[in-house]
Amino acid sequence: MLPRLTIQMADKRIPELAPHIRSAEVVLPCADLAASLAFFTETLGFRIEMIFPADAPSTAVVSGYGVNVRLELRAPDAQTASIPALRLFCDQLELTRSAAGTLHGPGGIRVELVDEASSFDLPQGTQEFVLSRGGDERAWGVGRAGMQYRDLIPGRLGGRFVASHIRILDGGDVPDYVHYHKIRFQMIYCKTGWVRVVYEDQGAPFLLQAGDCVLQPPEIRHRVLEASAGAEVIEIGCPAIHATFADHALQLPTLEVRPERLFGAQRFVRHVAADANWSPSHGPGFETRDTGIAAATAGLGCVRVIRPRVTSAPDSPIPGGDWAADAIHSGEFLFLFVLGGALLLQCEPFGRHALHADDSVVIPAGTHFKLQAGEGLELLEVRMPALNRGAIPLPLTAASTVTGH
Repeated sequence: MLPRLTIQMADKRIPELAPHIRSAEVVLPCADLAASLAFFTETLGFRIEMIFPADAPSTAVVSGYGVNVRLELRAPDAQTASIPALRLFCDQLELTRSAAGTLHGPGGIRVELVDEASSFDLPQGTQEFVLSRGGDERAWGVGRAGMQYRDLIPGRLGGRFVASHIRILDGGDVPDYVHYHKIRFQMIYCKTGWVRVVYEDQGAPFLLQAGDCVLQPPEIRHRVLEASAGAEVIEIGCPAIHATFADHALQLPTLEVRPERLFGAQRFVRHVAADANWSPSHGPGFETRDTGIAAATAGLGCVRVIRPRVTSAPDSPIPGGDWAADAIHSGEFLFLFVLGGALLLQCEPFGRHALHADDSVVIPAGTHFKLQAGEGLELLEVRMPALNRGAIPLPLTAASTVTGH
């Protein structure tokens, strides 16, 4: 029988805490997360249960010998840098609210109460103009599973969105494990090379090749198995800070193949560029390759590729260098990544910018902007929601040359 415990805090009594505790973690601050993680996993034989954020990990949970340890990266001079704590996951939301999240035991030990059922925190977010340039090697850092990350939205739009340019320099096996994310939206577009991946209930491992895209619905189990040397992908997630949880019990591939299974009301999507159809879109002379993500998410998000229309007709009417009419969107997110070629952007009051391969931009809602395509343009567009009520469709015009930054 579990002991009955009543804790006095701020003149409020919290009865019977113990029956509501479902699991616990010892919280250990550390000045070097990578070194601490290596010590626990390689020297002591613990295994990773959770880590976040993927692009620059600051928190990891490892387990071993009946103990869960939460490693938290903290500055050496932080006031609480050397103070351990105990984190308790409880099944009663009102309990954690009334306790204000933290208790203090004898000797100053901190006891953090966390709602066991909470999936992720979705911040309100902000609307900002964000321009990211490719080509700067200093922008790359090592993230989860040894992959290199370039942050395309450093401010994270108030914590609501993260966009990462990810690369794997060395080909071969990737030191990954079966895992899942508690997340609202997540897509991956393969820009260069290939990555071999496997997903829960989606059959045998397959190659995600240049131009291919997947929607990873909430909490679908998956694993990166290997990659070609220099493989690159673009990943977008909401919210920006979300955890990666290991699933050591599940073996992939699973025996069942269930392509229509819903994960958090979303369906897994594997978009294969080689089999895709192009449709006229975005003004005369352009075409769009839709990934099917809008349908699979019931309109939560839309992912598509835009390019000048390919035609063999010598008199095909490709527009000249005039700017397109103003465009504006009313949604929460509009992200453009230049996969190839060049693009001119005029966005008031943020000025005029020439974008080239590996450049990206986030355009805030309510901002008037114009786009003009240069030669060889191929543009990745991610929009949330898929259709914005009252929005003007994103127009493009073609231009013969776009130069400079």
